[in-house]
Amino acid sequence: HGASAELSPMAAMFGGIVGQEIIKAATGKFHPLHQFLYFDALESVPEGLTADDCRSGEGTRYQDQVAVFGSGMQDKLHKLNTFLVGAGALGCEFIKNFAMMGLACGSGSLTLTDDDTIEKSNLSRQFLFRDSNIGQPKSGCAAAAAKVMNTNLNVKAMQERVSPDTENVFNDQFWKTTDLVVNALDNVQARLYVDQRCVYFAKPLLESGTLGTKCNTQMVIPRLTENYGASRDPPEKTAPMCTLHSFPHNIHHCLTWARSEFEGAFEKTPSDVNAYLTRADYAKEVREAGDAQSREGLERAASCLLKDRCTTFDDCVRWARMNFEEYFHNKIAQLIYTFPEDAVTSTGTPFWSPPKRFPQVVAFSADDPACQMFALAFANLRAETFNIEKPAWASDAAAVARAVAGVVVPEFKPKSGVTIVTDPKATSASASEPIDDAAVIDKTLAEMEAVKAMLPAGYALVAAEFEKDDDTNFHMDAIASLANLRARNYHVEEVDKLKAKFIAGRIIPAIATTTAMATGLVCLELYKVLNEAPVEAYRNTFANLALPLFAMSEPMPPATLKYNGMEWSLWDRWVIDGDVMVQQLLDYFSEKKLSCYSVSCGQSLLYNSIFPKHRERMGKKVSELAFEIAKVEVPEGRDWVDVVVACEAEYGDEDEGKDLGVEDGEDVDIPVVSIVFKR
Repeated sequence: HGASAELSPMAAMFGGIVGQEIIKAATGKFHPLHQFLYFDALESVPEGLTADDCRSGEGTRYQDQVAVFGSGMQDKLHKLNTFLVGAGALGCEFIKNFAMMGLACGSGSLTLTDDDTIEKSNLSRQFLFRDSNIGQPKSGCAAAAAKVMNTNLNVKAMQERVSPDTENVFNDQFWKTTDLVVNALDNVQARLYVDQRCVYFAKPLLESGTLGTKCNTQMVIPRLTENYGASRDPPEKTAPMCTLHSFPHNIHHCLTWARSEFEGAFEKTPSDVNAYLTRADYAKEVREAGDAQSREGLERAASCLLKDRCTTFDDCVRWARMNFEEYFHNKIAQLIYTFPEDAVTSTGTPFWSPPKRFPQVVAFSADDPACQMFALAFANLRAETFNIEKPAWASDAAAVARAVAGVVVPEFKPKSGVTIVTDPKATSASASEPIDDAAVIDKTLAEMEAVKAMLPAGYALVAAEFEKDDDTNFHMDAIASLANLRARNYHVEEVDKLKAKFIAGRIIPAIATTTAMATGLVCLELYKVLNEAPVEAYRNTFANLALPLFAMSEPMPPATLKYNGMEWSLWDRWVIDGDVMVQQLLDYFSEKKLSCYSVSCGQSLLYNSIFPKHRERMGKKVSELAFEIAKVEVPEGRDWVDVVVACEAEYGDEDEGKDLGVEDGEDVDIPVVSIVFKR
C-alpha cells in the first residue's frame, strides 16, 4: 500500500540527482552515474505501525505520507513549532517541502526569518520568487508562495537577523516554545550562533549547506550528537601578502588586492576618522597601543582628514587621479627601479622567475573603458564619503574620465633604498627602517587636533560597506577596474564585471539540483526527530553531484565527562534553584566532591579564592554580584543568571580518587551554572 506513495522529501532528493544527470547529458560536464544507484531511508519509518494507522489518511492530501509513516506522524507534523532561519535557496526549498508535508498545518506554527530582499540574480535558483517580487523581503514572499501551496500552513514571516542584537525578539520564551530549528544560512558565523542557542535551550537543529555541486547535512540532536560548532573546516589557503601587493600572477590575486584596497579606502579609513572625531577615548587607546598597526591606521585617518580632505567634487576628481597614478604608475615604477628586469637573487637566479611577472606601468587614458570605470567609481565614492553634492555630469563616465585626465600629476622620481617585501611569510606589505611609533602617533594626533577644531559640529564621514549586488553604488565598478588595471600591470588576463563580482564577492553559485537534494535529505531526518529515533538511525551526508559521490555516516556522539557518579556533556546546564550566596554555592559543589576556586560572569570575576578581599563576598548573593560587578542585564522573562564555575577534584583518600578517575586537585570542567533568583 505504501510502495506507491509519493513523498515530498524523496521526490526532492531524487529530483536533484536526476536533474543533475540530465544537465550532464546535455552539457557533457561532470561525470555521469555509471552504475545502479540505490537509496532508502527505512530508518525514518516508525516501528509498530498497523494497517489502520496507514489507511486513516485516505482521501486527504497527506494520504501518501500517512500510508508510509502513519497518522501519528502526520499529527506530530501538524502540531510542530518550527523555526526556519533563512529564505534563500535552501529556505525556499525547505518551506516548499514543509507545506507539502503538512508541517505546522494544524495547531503548530512555522516562523521564517530572513533580513534580505530579493534581487534579480536570486530568480535562477530561488523558485518561489518572481520578477514582480524584486526588492521585496524574501521571508514574506516565500511565506506567501508556500501559503498558496497549502492554505493551512501557519507561517509567520519576519525580517530580523538572528544574532545577539535580536535576542529581545528571539527571546527565552520564543526558544522555549520552539520544537525544532532548521538552518538555511549561507555563512558560518550565523550558523555558529544558532547552534549555540540550540545547545543552550536543548533544541534539535537540522543543519545543511551547499557549495556548487557539493552539499552536506548534519543532524544536531540534544544529548545524542555533537553540536555543529564541535568541528571546524580547515582555514582556506590565502596568497602570501607579498604576492598580492607586488607580485600577482593571476586575476584572483588582483581581485583580492582590489577588494582589500576598496575596504581600506572607503570603509576602514572613514570609520577610523569617525572614531577619532566622536570617541573621547580614541587618542588614549591609540597611544596605549603604541604599535605599528595603530600608527598606520592613524596615519591613514590623518591623511584622509588633513592632506586628502575633499570639499568639492573637483577635489574628488583630483583624488581619483592621484590614486590612479599611485596604484598603477608610481608603485610599479618604484618596483621596476628596485628590481630591474635583469635583477638576480642572492643565489644568482633571475629575480623575475615564474610565477613572478615583470610589470609595466599603465598610463591614464580618458578613452580606455577600465580607466573610465576607475575614474567614475573613485570620484563618486569619494564624494559620497565626504557628503559632497555631485554635479549632473558625475554619472557620465566619459565626462568624469576627461576631468580626471585634466588633472596635472607631478613627475615621479624613484627613490633609492626603498625596501619591498619579498618574503612569502610576511604578514605586512610594508617594510621599512625602525620607526618610533609613539613619537609619530603623538605628532599625528597633534596635527589632527588642530584641524578638528576648525571642523563644524557633527562633522562625520560616510563609511561604505561592500555590497556586490547593488549596480548603482559603484562598489563593483571600483573593484573590477582596480583589478583589471592591476592585471594590465602584470600581463594578466582581465575579466568582465560579472566575473569580477563572482570572485571578489566570493560567490560559488547555488545550484537548484544540489539544493533540492540537500533539503530532501534533511526532511527525511525530520521524520526521525519526531520518532525520537536513537542516534544510530540518524544520517549525516556529504554528497557531490559532479563526481557523483554520496557518503553517509552516523552523527558523532557528544563528548561526555564523568566524575563522582555524575555524567555530563555540552548539552547540560546545571540549574541551582534558589538565590544562593557565594558560600552556599561553594558548599553545593563541595557536596559533589568539587572544590570551587573561581566564579565568573561574562568578563567579570565574581569570586576567586586567591584574593583575600573576595572573602568579604562570601555572604553576598551571587545574583547581586552579577548585577553589581558584571553589570548583567537579564532579558525580560528570565529569572536566572549564568555563571562559569572553575572547580578542582576534592576527595579524602587515594582509593576514593581511583574510583573518581581523577587526581586530587585536578581541574574538572563542569557545565555552565544557572542560578535562579527571585525578581
